Amino acid sequence: MGSEQEQRRHRVEAPPPQPFIRSLEYSMKETLFPDDPFRQFKDQSPTRKLVLALKYFFPILEWAPLYNLTLLKSDLIAGVTIASLAIPQGISYAKLANLPPILGLYSSFIPPLVYAVMGSSRDLAVGTVAVASLLTAAMLGKEVDAEKEPKLYLHLAFTATFFAGLLEAALGLFRLGFIVDMLSHATIVGFMGGAATVVSLQQLKGIFGLRHFTDATDVVSVMRSVFSQTRQWRWESGLLGCCFLFFLLITKYFSKKRPKFFWVAAMAPLTSVILGSLLVYLTHAERHGVQVIGNLKKGLNPPSLSDLVFTSPYMSTAFKTGMITGVIALAEGIAVGRSFAMFKNYNIDGNKEMIAFGTMNIIGSLTSCYLTTGPFSRSAVNFNAGCKTAVSNIVMAIAVMFTLLFLTPLFHYTPLVVLSSIIISAMLGLIDYEAAFHLWNVDKFDFLVCMAAYLGVVFGSVEIGLVLAVAISLLRLLLFVSRPRTFVLGNIPNTMIYRNTEQYPYSTSVPGLLILQIDAPIYFANSSYLRERIGRWIDEEEDRLKTTGGNSLQYIILDMTAVGNIDTSGISMMEEVHKIIDRRGLKLALANPKGEVMKKLTKSKFVDKMGEEWIFMTVGEAVEACGFMLHTFKDHEPWNNA
Repeated sequence: MGSEQEQRRHRVEAPPPQPFIRSLEYSMKETLFPDDPFRQFKDQSPTRKLVLALKYFFPILEWAPLYNLTLLKSDLIAGVTIASLAIPQGISYAKLANLPPILGLYSSFIPPLVYAVMGSSRDLAVGTVAVASLLTAAMLGKEVDAEKEPKLYLHLAFTATFFAGLLEAALGLFRLGFIVDMLSHATIVGFMGGAATVVSLQQLKGIFGLRHFTDATDVVSVMRSVFSQTRQWRWESGLLGCCFLFFLLITKYFSKKRPKFFWVAAMAPLTSVILGSLLVYLTHAERHGVQVIGNLKKGLNPPSLSDLVFTSPYMSTAFKTGMITGVIALAEGIAVGRSFAMFKNYNIDGNKEMIAFGTMNIIGSLTSCYLTTGPFSRSAVNFNAGCKTAVSNIVMAIAVMFTLLFLTPLFHYTPLVVLSSIIISAMLGLIDYEAAFHLWNVDKFDFLVCMAAYLGVVFGSVEIGLVLAVAISLLRLLLFVSRPRTFVLGNIPNTMIYRNTEQYPYSTSVPGLLILQIDAPIYFANSSYLRERIGRWIDEEEDRLKTTGGNSLQYIILDMTAVGNIDTSGISMMEEVHKIIDRRGLKLALANPKGEVMKKLTKSKFVDKMGEEWIFMTVGEAVEACGFMLHTFKDHEPWNNA
């Protein structure tokens, strides 16, 4: 190369070498501690460190000293509002999980108190959720019949909650929350929609007043069970259910159209319970086929430590149920918390949330509660009611406590058909068809993942749907890694800019040069493919030049801008590509290799074999250097303008 070109070049250098332990430490820190939670502990006295540690694990210590009556007024209104929703929903979801209805109230008392102390979200309202309830019923029901062995079933539910809490707390303590991110948005949309569809169809049992029903969750079994018992349908129950469902949907529609009246939809479930109970009491409808809840035990949560099952053969069932329901509950709770935090422009710590969820479920399992998290419907009501802090959860818990102590006998005449209507109205909001259409328009593969999860849940089981969706998501990830995109770059006229010729059709190829961009890190999973693909690009370019009669190919330039890292397999691939190109009588040049890539290429002696003069900081420099060595390229327009 001429001295003029050498002066215009900038040398590409590898970063200073670092010990392996230092590099590993950096990688682990970025993976597990990207927010550096320990920086606040530096240069602090032991007492101050203790205070900061307590504030980290108990966020209430940060905002409680600043609490005032104005905040209390807002939280009081929000707490009472979500209590009116939590009480009927809690009873309904407990029935959905095949558990005693009183457990829904127990689970709306202790866990919210724990979360108020340890949670970092101001808007999350804690309670039971339909999907986790369905999963609990489906997975435990395969091993134990809730009607024949109710005591064992109940104990397994507590044990599954305990294991779910352990998992959630461990993920938070060991900073492993990124594992939950494997559940993509498309997966959650499809899974939630499928679970909501199955849950809604299962409520036909309550709507039609059926006493015997299938334990399967797939739509075929459910519909077969419904229509095989047409003679057992109770028109009284069906009429009552349709009326209350219509009332709940109308109030929800009204509140959606007029957000200021959000409380109308929030109060509708409790109103339905009160009206249904009065109607049954006054008409004695329970004597005409309308099933009622019956007696609910008065009093606060009894201890359940001695009820946990840690013996064979049921412990494995409880463990598996806890692991799956725990991950689903965690993903839902954190997603909901982050959504509402975004609206109010504050951040929540995902790892703190995991610790809070885990602790409240561990304590809940010891106090007769089953799995809880932050449901969207209840949190949305809390948000719209103007909550300011987690005190709204405390207010809700106090309201539930008052109900447990004094009001449970009033639920004796609550018809099960009303609970079914409440569940159906809540589930319809989880079938997010608009999100599915959006996935179809934006990314067909994500839509495939979504539909795989949905159809897997609806026609298989909740476990099949979840596994199928996660498997397809992982397959997509592997495809991205193992089959990275490569592009031919062309020159944007009258500039020194080079872009993908498919994206910018007006870009022009540079005579004698083939410029390729690799769009991913180079690892063992894709090195063989990239070697073969680069060879095909060269063959295709030479065939094109023969057909068009253009200048023969002289240089191959690899744009390494998007190659963030490379392993030993990738380095071997680069060496093979260099040899192949050299045997063809061509020259290889690299543009903009990143620091980590340059460091490994230097250590492996690849730079020495290739020649440092063939490594450039930009594609423009590489093209300019190669262009000056081609007689036919001396008068090319970009260089005249440079």
